[in-house]
Amino acid sequence: MAISKTVALKKEYNALKQQEVLFENTPKQISLLKQKQTYYDSLLNKYQINGSSLQNNLLKTVTVFADSTNLKVVSFLEPHIIHKNNLKINTYQFVLEGNFNAIIKLIHKLEQDTKFGEITNLSFEKKKNFRTGRYYLQAFVLLKSFG
Repeated sequence: MAISKTVALKKEYNALKQQEVLFENTPKQISLLKQKQTYYDSLLNKYQINGSSLQNNLLKTVTVFADSTNLKVVSFLEPHIIHKNNLKINTYQFVLEGNFNAIIKLIHKLEQDTKFGEITNLSFEKKKNFRTGRYYLQAFVLLKSFG
């Protein structure tokens, strides 16, 4: 009877010792987690990602850039979503109209500065407005993002 109580107290003592070791490391773990949080927040700010959806952020970025460079966003369709191997792939399709150089600058900004995803297809088409007789350039863009 006395031996079983001794064994039980020894197990309890070992469990309390393990908890003591965990509590000693708690302040260090808290400081590491705070550092990680500030790092991740800086990444979100750098790549212009806030709490709203990726689609809203992408549309906002495209619209702001288009307004500053006289581009026109002709269409912005709902994303096409594919689930493959436990991975969700979103493909966004939008059409831009305007100057070739401005369109290329926007594409570069989307791929390099914002990290929304990769441009999987970019096609240009020269069209004519038959009312005015003028030609204009349209770009059809497919952007793929994982998430």
